[in-house]
Amino acid sequence: MKSLVELMAKSLVDKPEEVAVAEVDGERTTVFELRVAASDIGKVIGKQGNTARAMRTILSAAGNKLGKRFVLEILE
Repeated sequence: MKSLVELMAKSLVDKPEEVAVAEVDGERTTVFELRVAASDIGKVIGKQGNTARAMRTILSAAGNKLGKRFVLEILE
């Protein structure tokens, strides 16, 4: 799942080398912390948060199939 988040983010930004994803595992929840360049944060969030919402929806669907909860946090 970490590679999926990384792939989605790298395809959106202008500086893919600055994309970093940290994975924090819990018992039933996994949090993915996404960091991108400051100039690319708007591209990852999208207009009215639509892009970020779409990424979270994909993670949620994958999590339902695996019986886990995945959370995406976009950090500055």
